[in-house]
Amino acid sequence: MPQFSPADHALMQQAIALAWQGRFSTSPNPRVGCVIAQGGQIVGQGFHLKAGGPHAEVHALRQAGSAAQGATAYVTLEPCAHHGRTPPCAEALIRAGVRRVVAAMQDPNPLVAGKGLAMLEAAGIQVACGLMEREARQLNRGFLSRIERGRPFVKLKTASSLDGKTARANGQSQWITGDAARHDVQIQRAESCAVLTGIGTALADNPRLTVRDFPTLRPPLRVLLDSRLRLPAGSHLLDGSAPTLIYTLSDRPAPAGAAEICRLQAEAQGRLSLNAVLVDLAARGIGELMLEAGATLGSAFLVQDLVDEIVCYQAPKLLGGTQSPTLFRLPENPAALSREPDWHTVGIEQLGDDIKWVLQRRRG
Repeated sequence: MPQFSPADHALMQQAIALAWQGRFSTSPNPRVGCVIAQGGQIVGQGFHLKAGGPHAEVHALRQAGSAAQGATAYVTLEPCAHHGRTPPCAEALIRAGVRRVVAAMQDPNPLVAGKGLAMLEAAGIQVACGLMEREARQLNRGFLSRIERGRPFVKLKTASSLDGKTARANGQSQWITGDAARHDVQIQRAESCAVLTGIGTALADNPRLTVRDFPTLRPPLRVLLDSRLRLPAGSHLLDGSAPTLIYTLSDRPAPAGAAEICRLQAEAQGRLSLNAVLVDLAARGIGELMLEAGATLGSAFLVQDLVDEIVCYQAPKLLGGTQSPTLFRLPENPAALSREPDWHTVGIEQLGDDIKWVLQRRRG
């Protein structure tokens, strides 16, 4: 493992902070930041904004100009070595005359996968990899999930009262949480490549599933699971305000409106295969998927171990009622009390009077 100095850590931290600025727009590309430094002083920096646009290294090199000669470049992901929509960043670093390149992690994309680092080394540039790799993987968890697992990173969003209710017995659910929590949901949507719901929620709530609190360069894809194609014309999901993809088993004509229909084969139980949906979404470039659904669909994802993170918003309200819907409908797990929890807390935040609780699945 290479030895890294405190200055190396500080400059890579800045590169990671820059990369986060592209979190709403880079999909399907990874989020990447780059810092170029001479003697520990930053002479150029940049981040990737959107697919088809200049990569982070190009922005940083343009800002550095001739000061890049003999400098060190800190980049959160291995520089690319192939011609895509843009030329290889490894070649740009070589032409600029940098002396050293520090990458947080190797790119698992088969088009790169070590080729960029090898190209730099062949040109006589010092190369070091692995600085703050854990933080870099968190930065691109959706991109990495799509490449390494062939499915998106799935984030399940829930909102409930203090007693675990998601609505009143009559179905009324607006609004359990307050303004601050609802604004945070908008941020969570914008960071996601796609937002998925089921036909039950679509019929009951007629949701828009759009980002409304601020403009975005890349609105998330709206995904609906509608096995019998029951979504009515006039639904907000068909209004064209954001792209919509409907997965179905039905041969019925598509509802009038703006949506793409994807017909899949049924599972043995005659249901849509959640795995098939996730595989298809990954093939479409979807890396981070936000699940906003009712108890039935959310529980199905959980039972099939397809959820990687739960973002739970809880309001200090007691709705009561034995018929009020609850967060999940799961089979009893008799071993749950005696063993290590299936989930671990990665963050707790107060938003107004509400609590945002973020949990991730224990794996391995």
